[in-house]
Amino acid sequence: ITEVTEFILTGLSQRREVQIFLFFLFLTFYVIVLPGNMLIIFTIRGDPHLSSPMYFLLANLAFLDIWYSSITAPKMLVDFFSERKIISFGGCIAQLFFLHFVGASEMFLLTVMAYDRYAAICRPLHYTNIMSRRLCTVLVLASWAGGFIHSLIQVVLIVRLPFCGPNELDNFFCDIIQVLKITCVDTFAEELVMIFSSGLISVVCFVALLVSYAFLLSVLKKESGESTNKALSTCYSHMTIVVFMFGPAIYIYARPFNPFPLDKVVSVFHTVIFPLLNPIIYTLRNKEIKSAMKKLATRYVLCKL
Repeated sequence: ITEVTEFILTGLSQRREVQIFLFFLFLTFYVIVLPGNMLIIFTIRGDPHLSSPMYFLLANLAFLDIWYSSITAPKMLVDFFSERKIISFGGCIAQLFFLHFVGASEMFLLTVMAYDRYAAICRPLHYTNIMSRRLCTVLVLASWAGGFIHSLIQVVLIVRLPFCGPNELDNFFCDIIQVLKITCVDTFAEELVMIFSSGLISVVCFVALLVSYAFLLSVLKKESGESTNKALSTCYSHMTIVVFMFGPAIYIYARPFNPFPLDKVVSVFHTVIFPLLNPIIYTLRNKEIKSAMKKLATRYVLCKL
């Protein structure tokens, strides 16, 4: 048995003109939206009026989304100009690990954000005591720990499998589905574990979040006022982010690992497009953050006090 030391990625397309078009398309999107997410973090960190738990969690979401999209996008952009798109075995495992580490952490963080909205809407008088800064920090760290454990399970199952060829992965990055297909042994048990680990977690969290936000919306519909409209806008933004994050994950991982025509398209949106758009979708409906950004621009860009 010859040990595989590197993998060949097929990429998104084999046609040169298509690769050049996709390079400039994704590069333009990446260099525009990535600084936007950084601006969200700097705005929340620099404005004392945005010190509530909701904005603390949003800043963490933006950080995770920047990291998540940066795991695959830079190499994808470089590979558009490479004749042979190669990634080492260690690099493949590292990419797989961080992809699931950050992705699962973000799913758990979205669950924490749903709990934060529940406390703000249903327990407004006790909100500051319930969602203290210490508890928020603990919940964020717990989200990271949950993502680390989840990803570690995936990697342990992968690295112990033998790889003796072929070494071609039908995607633009390393993921469980493609890697399992090229092992030299039957991987039915590993696929089953990973479907339950990644797919079941995605489905359960997705359903729980939709039910919780449906409950919050039903509560808000019975009330009126400016604060209620603001809470409704926040809930709708959160639900949009939940659909964008969990929809592709369920499509990819909550089914048998067989190839489907839309796999690569969904993977692009799941790993590059949606993560960078998530915080921006949220801020477009948030007047406080937009106002804080204007003040930040006035102070540092226009050099006005």
